[in-house]
Order: sequence, then structure tokens, then C-alpha cells
Amino acid sequence: MDDRLYTAFDVKEIVSDYGELHLIEKEKDVIGEISLKIYINGTEYASLLCLNQLTEELALGFLYSEGVIDTIDDVADISYNERLFAVMMNLVPGRSVEKCESLRSVTSGCGRCFTYINPLKHEKFLAVANQDKYFIIDILNAMKEFERQSEIYKSVGGVHSVLFQHAEYSVFNEDIGRHNCFDKIGGVLLKNDKMALVETGMLFVSGRVSSEIITKVIRLGVPVLVSRSTPTAAAVNLAREYNVTLSGYVRKNSGFVYSGDARLI
Repeated sequence: MDDRLYTAFDVKEIVSDYGELHLIEKEKDVIGEISLKIYINGTEYASLLCLNQLTEELALGFLYSEGVIDTIDDVADISYNERLFAVMMNLVPGRSVEKCESLRSVTSGCGRCFTYINPLKHEKFLAVANQDKYFIIDILNAMKEFERQSEIYKSVGGVHSVLFQHAEYSVFNEDIGRHNCFDKIGGVLLKNDKMALVETGMLFVSGRVSSEIITKVIRLGVPVLVSRSTPTAAAVNLAREYNVTLSGYVRKNSGFVYSGDARLI
């Protein structure tokens, strides 16, 4: 595993030996975290707390979610400065960032600067038009497979995971923030010219679905979101308003469908 993602510490482990508790010395890997700066046309736009992995993709996906860019063609060039933990991006002529939009500091706990859908970018968030049918058994089986893919979680812990699944192309990643995982998915799809697949794909997430998470799904246009945990009430309301099929507590052969059940068979 990439050693940029964790740091080894000498710790004391609590162990029980025939009813007696002891502290023993042990080396323990602890998940890493960086403050990733995103510069647009030379100006710092955002600071994201994240893993030092897929940094350019994270920046692209984040800016797509924010409505700053709509396609990869809006980006003139992009690079990552490992020393500064900074993604440097220039937009093509005609694309710019409003002064009121800078600077945002986004934590790994999903704290954000606006609630639900940014009214300044409302036209970029459209109801999902796809009405294809999805087999429940396929969703349950995909969730089981998804849970087995989390290598960083199994090795170190401290991360969430998200999977975009499509018959033609799938993307899996892990990060300390759920929102980062979704943005990385978007960035990978943008970079690899696969955004057209979102209309018929599915997303799987290991953690809670908040209003912020469902807005990212709406922005991407993915019709089905499946979580191992719970959605919030705000997320359910948005999923219903924007025609997203939202399932939660999907584990083994059970779960709950909070919206969009007409797609499921």
C-alpha cells in the first residue's frame, strides 16, 4: 500500500490476559491526512482535508460538484505540486470563478459553506430523467462485493469508500471524507471521458448519506445510490424531489428504499 497514506506510530495496545488488563508495545499504522489546496488561475479557491491520493481527480470532481466546471474541456491545464500539497489549475478563457466563491475550507467531516443546493448554481442540478429498471438482487450482490474491496480500511482503518458501478466502467476509492470519495469518482470519470455513463450507473457508499452527499449525486446525475448506513431526512427529501433512487441500511439481503422504488424490480 502507498506509504503516503499512513504513518506508523509506536503505541500501547490494551490486551486482556486471563482477566488481567495490560498495556503492551506495538507499532500501529494511522491513516494520513493532508490539507489540499486548490488554485484556480493562480488564486487559492479551496482547502480540502483528504488523503494524499487522486489529488487531481479530487480537485476536478470537487469543482464539478461546485458548478465551477461542467466538462474536462473547461480546464486548460492541471498539475499537482507534491511539496505544497496543491493542485494548480488554469481554466480556459471565458471560464472564471466569482470572487464571492473563494475561499472555502472543507473539512473531512463534511462541514460546508452552504446548505443543500447552492442557489447560485441551481440550474446545474437537474432531476434524474433515467427510468431504467434495476434488479434488487443485483444491488444486494453488488453491495456485498463493494464491502470486500476496502483495502485501506481493512489495513489501516479511518476511511470511507464509494463505488461507481457500470457494466462498462467502474471506479472504487477510499478517503477520510465521504464527500471526497464522491468528488474523486466525478474527477476520474471526467478525466477518462466516462461521464456519459453516469446516467445508467449506480453508486455505493459505506457511510451516512447527508444532504451534501445527495447533492453530489444529483449533480452527477446518477439514478441509484445505495448506502450501508442511513440517509438524513434532508437527503431523503432531496432524493424524492430530484428522482434519485435512494436505499439505506443495505446489508446482506436486507435494506430500506427511501425514494425512487419504481426503478427497482
